[in-house]
Amino acid sequence: MTNSTTSMPAPATTIGTRLHSALPVERLEATGFPGRWVGGTALVLGPLLMLTGAILRARFHFFFPDQLAAYERHPTLMATAYGLFAAGNLLLWPAVAVTAARIGARSAGWGLWGGVLVMSGLFARTFHAGVDHLAFQLVRSQGAGAATEAVSAGYGAFHVFATLNLALLAGWVVLALGAWRTRVLGPVRAAALGLTAALPLGVLKGTTPQSLVALAGLCAAFVPLGLALLCRAPRPSRAAVLRWVPLTLVMLALMALLGQVG
Repeated sequence: MTNSTTSMPAPATTIGTRLHSALPVERLEATGFPGRWVGGTALVLGPLLMLTGAILRARFHFFFPDQLAAYERHPTLMATAYGLFAAGNLLLWPAVAVTAARIGARSAGWGLWGGVLVMSGLFARTFHAGVDHLAFQLVRSQGAGAATEAVSAGYGAFHVFATLNLALLAGWVVLALGAWRTRVLGPVRAAALGLTAALPLGVLKGTTPQSLVALAGLCAAFVPLGLALLCRAPRPSRAAVLRWVPLTLVMLALMALLGQVG
């Protein structure tokens, strides 16, 4: 006879379960997409990278002929400055997304339109970064004079992303008002966030005092919010951190290498 008390074998652990155990991911309900770890990190790093890039190029006149001439004389400095600024702009999308989600949890309209307008405008800055990179390559291959003529010939030409310039400027104001009305940010930090609307937008735009004020306001608004998200309990275990950090660095290095292949 079969022994009815014999225990059945435990089901094998699935690969997904093992991965979740090794590389745990926090649920998104509290902050919404992209979660507090990605969003909090972006809130801290994005504004700081943009401010650093702006400071590095601050000694050169902001208009494009001077920016191209500066690249010809100081290619490493200018490439670093523009690269940091572009990387910071890229990190602003998760920063804005998590901020808009917090606003939207209390006022759907302010969160929706603030987030949509700002993130749409960030695409315009990304487009400009691509044009900046091409212009700098023209400097390397043909010299600053020829690059200046090429940029001047097409400066102001219509492109699809030009329609998003106003969205970015208005979006920071809408997002700041929403953050203040919903108390996601206090009045001082909300006003600082609104100053970001003063950040110049366009191809090969250098740094002005206005730029530094706008980016200082962005840092004052976003960096403390990001730190508050990252420091909030529950915190990941040391084992999870030791797994996630190397994996993230390896993936970034791999993506950088593959990106050079074209």
